[in-house]
Order: sequence, then C-alpha cells, then structure tokens
Amino acid sequence: MASDSRFTTVLRVITSTKEDEESTKLEEVPELKGGARLNKSIGLLSSVTIIVGSVIGSGIFVSPQGILAMTNSFGASIIVWIACGLFSLMGAYCYAELGTMMPRSGADYSYVYEAFGPFFGFIRLWIEVIVAQPVAAAIISMAFANYLLKPAFPACAESPPIAVRLLACVCVITVGFINCMSVRWSTRTQDIFTFAKVAALVMIIITGFVQIGRGRIEEFEDPFEGSNWDPGSLTVAFYNGLFAYSGWNCLNCMIEEMKNPRRDLPIAITVSCLIITVIYTMANVAYATVLTIPEILNSDAVAVSFAIRIYGPAWWIMPIFVAFSTFGGVNGTVMTTSRMFFVASQQNQMPKLLSFLQTSSLTPIPAIVFMCGITIIYVLIGEISSLMNYLGFVKWLAIGISVLIVIIFRFTRRTMERPVKVPIIFPLIFVAVTLFLVIFSFVGAPAEALIGLAMVFSGAVVYVIGKVWRHTPQSLRKIVHDVTVGSQKLLRLVPGI
Repeated sequence: MASDSRFTTVLRVITSTKEDEESTKLEEVPELKGGARLNKSIGLLSSVTIIVGSVIGSGIFVSPQGILAMTNSFGASIIVWIACGLFSLMGAYCYAELGTMMPRSGADYSYVYEAFGPFFGFIRLWIEVIVAQPVAAAIISMAFANYLLKPAFPACAESPPIAVRLLACVCVITVGFINCMSVRWSTRTQDIFTFAKVAALVMIIITGFVQIGRGRIEEFEDPFEGSNWDPGSLTVAFYNGLFAYSGWNCLNCMIEEMKNPRRDLPIAITVSCLIITVIYTMANVAYATVLTIPEILNSDAVAVSFAIRIYGPAWWIMPIFVAFSTFGGVNGTVMTTSRMFFVASQQNQMPKLLSFLQTSSLTPIPAIVFMCGITIIYVLIGEISSLMNYLGFVKWLAIGISVLIVIIFRFTRRTMERPVKVPIIFPLIFVAVTLFLVIFSFVGAPAEALIGLAMVFSGAVVYVIGKVWRHTPQSLRKIVHDVTVGSQKLLRLVPGI
C-alpha cells in the first residue's frame, strides 16, 4: 500500500501541467527527488564482456575470407588482422579520453553535441540510432536465426525465410525483455554469451594447435607466398578488418552505469581489444591448419566448413555456437544504443518519453522498446544488408569527427579535467587514417557514398522541420500526452536525470 501511495505521488508530479510545476515538489519522495538516475551496476568484468560481446559477432566464424581474398596469403592476412586490432585500440584510447572527460551516456552523440552544438549532434544521432544500429541489430538477429535453424535444415543452403524472420523477431523481443527487466540481467546475459562465443573460438584455436602438432603446417612453410601487396587491395583488406572490430566504442554509451568509469574504462578497453586481437589472429591460424586458401574463399561459413572437416557428425555444434555469438551481439547493440535514445531525449531531440526510467529496475524501458521496435521493422523488411554498405562511408566519417574532438579540445578546453590523456599522436594518426578510408570509400563506391550522404541530409531535413514547426497541432500534442501518461501509469515511469 505504501508503495502504491509512493508511486501515485511520483506519477502526479511527473504528469502535472506546466502551470503546476512550480508549486509541485518531489519532497514527499526524497529518493526520487527530481527524477531517477541510471543504476551504476557495471563493473570491470561486465565492461570487458560488453566490449568483447559487441565486437565479436558472426564475422570471425563466417567470413574471414574478405581479408584473405585481398591479401592472397595467410601471412599477409594475419598482419592485417593485427594492424586492425592495434588501430582499433588506438581509437578506443581516444574514446577513453572523451568518455572520462564527459562521463555521459550517449557516447558519440554526447561528444558531438558538446563540441559542435545540437544540429550536428542530431545528425550523428539520426544516422546511428534510426538507421545504423537498428539495421546492424536486424542483420545480426537474422544471422542468429539462420545459424540456429541450420542443424534443422542441413540439406538446405538457406533456412526458410519466414522461419528466419520469425525467429529473428523472437530474438529481438527476448533481448528487449531482458534489458527492460534489469541492467544486471542484461550484463549477465552479455557475460554468459560472451564466454560462450569465446569458448567456441578457443575450441577452434585448440583444434588448430592440435593440427599443428600433427604436422599440418603446409600453409606456414612459406606464409607470404603469392602475397598481394598492392596498396588498393591492402586498403580494402584493412577496411574489411576494421568492420570485424566494429563496436570497440560501445562501452562509452553506458558510462553513466559504470561503477568506476575513470578506472575501469581504459582498463576494459585495453584488455578487451587485446583479447579480441589475439582471438581473431589465432582463429585465422587455426583455419589455415585445416582449410586451404581456395576452400576458405569458396566457403559461405568458414567455421562450419572447419567443423564439418574436423568434427564430423558433431559439426552441428558450430552453428549453435555462432548463434550464441550473434545473440550476444544483438544484446550488446540494444543495450548500448538504447542509451543514445535516452540521452537524446534528455536533450529534447527525441520524444520526452524515451528519457523515462522504470521506478524499480531503473532501466530506460521506453528507449529499449523503441530500439527493438525499429529493429523488428528492419527484420520484417528483409533485404537490408545494402544499407550497411551505404552507411560505411558515413560511419567512418562520424567516428573520425568524434576522435577529432580530442584534438580540438586540447586547444579550446585546455583546463578541462582529463582523467585519461592519450598522446596527441594517437588521435592525429587515427584521424588521418580515417580520412583516407572516407576518401577511399567515396572514390571506390561513389554511388553508395552519395546514398549515405542522402541519409545524412534526411536527418538535416527532419531537424529543420522540427525547429521550424513550432506550433504543433493540438490533436498531435494530445496524442503524445496521452501516450506518455498512459505509459507512465502502465510501466511506472519517472523522468531520468
């Protein structure tokens, strides 16, 4: 009864009209005075598993041939994998400086908003949370469905499309439910599935070492034989490798929920990037002990081909592990991206409802539901892989701008506290390489780059309309009000602060 009374008081406050706000106080509920905060429950281990779980998806199991096709030798491909890992670590350190300087959830959106203002902040938000991340989550969830169904349809090249989409929707809904219930639930889920995917890769790596012990070293007798050192091919290989490392900046989205971000963020970044680099490198070495270069290049799923060759009738265990890997990827994407919705709503650049927290779990349920809803729409649309190609140009442009802020703030905000301060050479190298990648993307695929820019422009149009259209129709305002109040009553929500 006391709990109901407490909630009624909070609900009355947060649904009061603007005229009543000055006279209405939250003093009756001291612990929620002014609203609720995100729960600080993420420790160092969970920080590491969030990054590792978000970065390691289906790519290392399915398509390492992207790099091998460009380098034409195992030796050169291994060098590219290591170089991509070190480059990602360099960028992650730059994000550690930004995150500890501005410890606000939202990551890139918060940094761009702070440095360049609300317009560019909204553009960054638009691309990331309306298209890029939901599309990525949709693709990963469909990969989850494909690989979970693969043992049930061993004779088919592809599982039935309807079954794939339905199971992908179930995956997204399950992840959304877990994230709504508790931050601890979502981080524990990430821990479990990260350990599962790492275990699968360790199994592959151990198998590779066993094969080496049996003398299967033909591909390493002259590992650089036939290597393609053409700069254009190496650039494409490097570009493909960097996409396999995508997600190293995800922890910044949840920095407000970290127990000790100043200490844990740089440690988690270092440990996770090194773990990922070692795992990726050793997994490719293991593949080389079993499969030849032509076999890898012609395989739709390298890990499955590896398992069929080595494990025989037990090959089906590998698609299951790949499914575990992708489930963790969906969880990591939903968990981190929903915080960008949350922060953008606090800045009045998204509907206010998305900045509300549930009173018991302190999770941003509206933001999570919104993220999952957009993802399911993309799942049902189906043919969405090309969207990621269109956004590759924009994605690297946006990341480069975020790291550029490190350099800008060194001159414009010299007195700002920096718990983590990276050598200036790190952001300089990162921005230079990123600029090269952006130019290369535009020159190599101008049509896709122009489509990506058109998506950016669509965000600018939405922003301008939102600014110009100040007199919202009364009917629309009533709908928004009714949805907001109804959601507050149904889910017991209070404003996040």
